[in-house]
Amino acid sequence: MYKKTNFFIIFFAFACSLFAQAQVQPVKLRCEYLVNPLGIDVYNPRLSWQLQDERYGAVQQAYRIIVGTNSSDVSAGNGTVWDKSAQSDDMLVTYSGKPLTPFTKYFWRVEIKDKDNIVKTSEVASFETGIMDMSNWKGYWISDEHAGNNDALRIKPAPYFRKEFQPAKAIKSARAYIAVAGLYELYINGKRIGDHRLDPMYTHFDRRNLYVTYDVTQELQTGKNAIGVLLGNGWYNLQSIAVWFFDRAPWRERPAFCMDLRITYDDGSVETIRSERDWKTNLSPIIFNSIYTAEHYDARLEQPGWNTVGFDDSKWKNTVYRLAPSLNIVSQQLHPIRNVEQIPVKNFKKISNQHYLFDLGRNISGVSQLRVKGDAGAEIRLVHSEILRADDKVDIRNIAEHYRPVDDSDPFATDIFILSGKDEEEEFMPRFNYKGFQYVEVTSDKPIELTANSLTGWFMHSDLPPVGHVETSNPTINKIWFAANSSYLANMFGYPTDCPHREKNGWTGDANYAVDLGLFNFDGVTVYEKWMADHQDEQQPNGLLPNIIPTSGWGLDWATGPDWTGSVAIVPWAVYEFYGDSRLLENMYDNIKRYVERVADLSPDGLCNLGLGDWVPVKAQTPQKYTTTVYYYRVVSILAKAAKLFEKTEDYVKYSALAEKIKSAFNKEYLNRETAIYGSGYQTEMSAALLWGLVPDELHEKIVANLAKRVVEIDSSHLNVGLLGSKAIFHALSENGYADLAYTVAAQETYPSLGHWIVKDKATTLYEAWSAIGEARESSLNHIMFGEVNAWFYKALGGIRINPEQPGFKQFSLRPHFVKGLNFANVSYDSPRGKIVSHWERKNKKTIRYHVIVPPNCSASLSLPEGYKLKKTQLDSGEKVDLQLLENGEYRLVAGNYRMEIDK
Repeated sequence: MYKKTNFFIIFFAFACSLFAQAQVQPVKLRCEYLVNPLGIDVYNPRLSWQLQDERYGAVQQAYRIIVGTNSSDVSAGNGTVWDKSAQSDDMLVTYSGKPLTPFTKYFWRVEIKDKDNIVKTSEVASFETGIMDMSNWKGYWISDEHAGNNDALRIKPAPYFRKEFQPAKAIKSARAYIAVAGLYELYINGKRIGDHRLDPMYTHFDRRNLYVTYDVTQELQTGKNAIGVLLGNGWYNLQSIAVWFFDRAPWRERPAFCMDLRITYDDGSVETIRSERDWKTNLSPIIFNSIYTAEHYDARLEQPGWNTVGFDDSKWKNTVYRLAPSLNIVSQQLHPIRNVEQIPVKNFKKISNQHYLFDLGRNISGVSQLRVKGDAGAEIRLVHSEILRADDKVDIRNIAEHYRPVDDSDPFATDIFILSGKDEEEEFMPRFNYKGFQYVEVTSDKPIELTANSLTGWFMHSDLPPVGHVETSNPTINKIWFAANSSYLANMFGYPTDCPHREKNGWTGDANYAVDLGLFNFDGVTVYEKWMADHQDEQQPNGLLPNIIPTSGWGLDWATGPDWTGSVAIVPWAVYEFYGDSRLLENMYDNIKRYVERVADLSPDGLCNLGLGDWVPVKAQTPQKYTTTVYYYRVVSILAKAAKLFEKTEDYVKYSALAEKIKSAFNKEYLNRETAIYGSGYQTEMSAALLWGLVPDELHEKIVANLAKRVVEIDSSHLNVGLLGSKAIFHALSENGYADLAYTVAAQETYPSLGHWIVKDKATTLYEAWSAIGEARESSLNHIMFGEVNAWFYKALGGIRINPEQPGFKQFSLRPHFVKGLNFANVSYDSPRGKIVSHWERKNKKTIRYHVIVPPNCSASLSLPEGYKLKKTQLDSGEKVDLQLLENGEYRLVAGNYRMEIDK
């Protein structure tokens, strides 16, 4: 009986091994971090993949990349364009085959050798090149008859454009390439093309413009076809007035576009239908649109069929030629803005038959969609807000604080919908605007009947793939994680913003403090690369950067120090560490260097006083020079490390010395060596010096102890920081023996704390100020700047930490903290190389059950908190394993799915 049982166990294990081996395959093939992208403009695109292999010790020993223009050839293993083999575990490779040509679809696949030296093959993926060179454009920049006139900037209605054409032959494929100064929607034969919103993304329009590529093969038909284009203002022609002088942008003009519809026929010939003078144009029912305030729509002006064949456009006018807004038109290669999530109404109240209130139950960025039936000419107003007054009316004072209207024609955050009086229900949703809101107050000058189902909210943002997850036994912690993610997404619109309503500005400080939480939770590299190109557009020859990017000119005369505009270095370095990809850092190297040289010229003694400081502190106000110098040191340290990485020896020596000069000057100015206290001993002062490596080794332990003492005895285990301190405090404590205290601060539910917002106000996003709702005159309820605690959940509760010597999580550290007050923490992160899981829970007072997944082709070092010992380890299959104990007391983990028991 024993022998038979043993045989079946062996047979079962053998069968499982064969099954696991059969599942081995390269997966998630990406080009430029996108799936089968169209319109690639770079000549050496990056190709990446992951390894699907659940076996213990899974590795990739070698790879082969096959690229060709015929999918069948590539599938058969014939790389006519590039055939690259290497004995390497790399999973991110830069194309270096034959020169890529414009308008060409390339197919590619990957072969790898697994741990048993067996070849495994991926599915075939593709990428398609776009225009690639300005000389390849055929179309003209066109606009309507108002463009270039004295009244062009005052014309409010959005323009329609249309053209009919007839393909000459049978169509093989068709691509639309469209560049726009402003915003647009594209239609072919009455169908809207794509699901993007607010394309193209905001840039410094007279220095760089973006074009978007569409596959429209299926939209074309035999015989006549019609193209329709609707243009919106966007940031190009902003007619609303605020303190940031958007209306004074040097590029302002009537919106315009350039388009090539490139048709390839079955016989291989090509015809391009282009934008030119023979297109027709007229005004649309969108009688006003402002990306900053709102949109107004008069349904009585609709022209059914305007974008279809046979429409009578005899009364429409011819288009006019326009100068190109810039001579730098490049492909938009990023995750686009979309209507990502539909939000139903949670609470509804009918105040009268002309007054209704809708509550979505959560704060979002995006638009509301209204369905209503009523009399022709009825004017409906939809006011959007974060705050509700006691009398059931919305309060927009906090978000309209910086608005400077000249009259009442453009009410803030207020869409206007004028009904046509159709028999059927009419529908309205803004096309060229977004807002930040939870409540929508709907009023009408004539009676209408609405229900809770009459309105829907759309959470709209850059559609970044989620890659992280945090769940703990503390509901408040879970809600903070959700709120931080919601605020991050609500402030991601092709560039990171501060808030989705009052400003919509690309504040550099808010973004660089949020980059870690962003990359732990979302695959954001494409947006950050675009935003760094915005930095290059904005940087002046002497290195100066404005504090908001992009900008129409505001933000150059203050707060331009490293605590804010250090984003020029901090973001590329974060991308390098998270993705193991040095391209962005290398592209930005000269920009970082120019930036540092400017700051050095203005800070000859090593101390920097250019910044904005520890913005919005609870009470303790750290001196501006203190925090700016900390970030000056950080930026220079990044530059020195980048110089070493790129083998720029002279720069490495120079900037390493500059970093030491800053550190020495900082400690001389602010460190009391006798008391081991920086400055006044505030949380921000102590934690920032600790986190960024400014503390002398011999005083490190004392300074950590003094920080902990300050937090407990003076601040009652609550936060007493501003923006910069919130970035540092949790890490400074948990990385130096005070993880329990860090968690206590993070989990507080009384003022001042993040949990206070969650518990008291039922907040679903993070706030701009520590005070309660309505107490701060301009306080936003949807800011990401205090969200670093979200990244701390990954780094401390999950213990998932980057190894700077092996970026991209090829080798990473696991240093989980089993903090008092939590019964479990389940943290996962889908790294560029695969999913990392760090999930611990208490079995009893002394024992922790710990589940770890190390992705294929990766390894990790496990460090347990002081006082904990590893009792036993087995694989998910039940097989026991003995982990290698390293000299430093850490355990080495190869790829695998582990179950551990840890005792205290």
